[in-house]
Amino acid sequence: MNHTYLTADMEDSSDLYDEYETDNTPPWADHQHQCLEDQDNVECLRRKIKYFFMNPCEKYHARGRKPWKLVLQIIKIVLITVQLVSFGLSNQMVVTFKEENLMTFKHLFLKDYVDGSSDTYAVYRQDDVYEYIDYIIDKYGHLHNITVGNHEYEKKGSIYTPMTVCQEFYLNGSILPSNDTFEIDVKVVTGMFEYKKTEYMRPFFSDLMLTVKITFVLKAINLQTVRHRELPDCYDFTVIITFDNQVHSGRIKVDLENDVDINECRDWKVTGASARNINLTVLFDCLIIVTCITSFALCTRSVINGIQLQLEYTLYCRKNIGKEVPLSDKLEFLNGWYILIIVSDMLSIIGSILKIEIQTKVLTSYDICSILLGTGTMLVWIGVIRYMGYFRKYNILILTLRAAFPNVIRFICCAGIIYLSYCFCGWIVLGPYHEKFRTLNTVSECLFSLINGDDMYPTFKNMKQKSSLVWVFSRVYLYSFVSLFIYMILSLFITIITDTYDTIKQQQQSGTPTSELQKFLSVCKDLPNSGLYRLNENRGCFLDCCINR
Repeated sequence: MNHTYLTADMEDSSDLYDEYETDNTPPWADHQHQCLEDQDNVECLRRKIKYFFMNPCEKYHARGRKPWKLVLQIIKIVLITVQLVSFGLSNQMVVTFKEENLMTFKHLFLKDYVDGSSDTYAVYRQDDVYEYIDYIIDKYGHLHNITVGNHEYEKKGSIYTPMTVCQEFYLNGSILPSNDTFEIDVKVVTGMFEYKKTEYMRPFFSDLMLTVKITFVLKAINLQTVRHRELPDCYDFTVIITFDNQVHSGRIKVDLENDVDINECRDWKVTGASARNINLTVLFDCLIIVTCITSFALCTRSVINGIQLQLEYTLYCRKNIGKEVPLSDKLEFLNGWYILIIVSDMLSIIGSILKIEIQTKVLTSYDICSILLGTGTMLVWIGVIRYMGYFRKYNILILTLRAAFPNVIRFICCAGIIYLSYCFCGWIVLGPYHEKFRTLNTVSECLFSLINGDDMYPTFKNMKQKSSLVWVFSRVYLYSFVSLFIYMILSLFITIITDTYDTIKQQQQSGTPTSELQKFLSVCKDLPNSGLYRLNENRGCFLDCCINR
């Protein structure tokens, strides 16, 4: 009977083996296959992340991918630099023409003006006020006979634009300093009249006068651009001469300033030289715009790929390890250099568009265009440091700056509070006795110069000794500021940088991973030229995982 049961069991076992042999899939095979698949996915993720952080040379060895972004950045640097130099030379001629015309107007219309006397140019007597105003009007009327430039009056149709004299004064009042009494209506009244050669009304002077503004418009043509094969521009100079008596101290400051409008000349003819073809310059600017748009698209794609890879890594850590990825590891996937290049591309694109409009005379303001092109070029050149970071000796400097940045910001915030406290104190106490402490702006500039060791002796020497108490306070104030910032705060600042440098250097020498992301990648020992990173049919795992990159 036992033999019967044994025979039955053997038959059942034989059926079971037959079933295994028929299906070729034992029960533990599915689990084993799933484990192998998960392990391959993890290795694939490691290779994807490791490939993402490779430099262009390593990526070329890994997949044979050409470093197009690197080549594009080099081309872009050359193009943008050439554009900036060309724009700077053109802008330099504009600035020179503006400044020299301003100086010309001061010598033409300000009586007894001397170069460099703008801050001290003033009148002190009533007769001088009338005399200086008469002098301006007289020179304006005889402009053709005295100027050596190509200045001309503004003309609207067949009528010349007249000079205007605008006077501001208090409506009514009585000021009696001898009795220490006054009565005044603070409402400001403005009186304006136009000067014509046949009519002239002299502005009257009184104790209630605030300002007298004389305004007129002159036109000129910037002929110096012809020598550089550029078409001259026509300029409108709105000259404003101000007699400022708002302080009522017996000193009326006289100042001349001008507003400039640049226009395209209506009719022109140049012989003896061929003008530079403006279409070629516009075409060059369009080439830069196309280059920056391409760079913008490539860098934006890389940023998006980094974010997608960061989300994939975060999902893996959450599901397989049960841990959240630290913020520092997440930020590793967000390449700050790409952000920098994207910002520089945007500035260069907008600046190039404004430059085209300036060249075609649609716009005449150089300031905004200069800021955009200058900042964009600066960021492009700073972006070159990214590629220098692939070299070990240069990389340690970049890593030090990046690692020390948070501590530096915290340090600057604390030091800035102390700096502001000294600014406010110096302004309110030393302002009446020292010209460098008259305004908060000049106080900040003076203290910043002291930190760098500049202009130290004149700051001590120029302190007026009218008040012994304030003089003693100024010594305590200046000595304490210099000692605190130069010997303590700057030394601490340098210590933060050196400590970070030593830490980064030790980490590079030890080679031990310091973050969870680095520990995760350290398991992958595949070299870039191992062939495991290539996208081909034989590497199905990497093909499936990385084809979208």
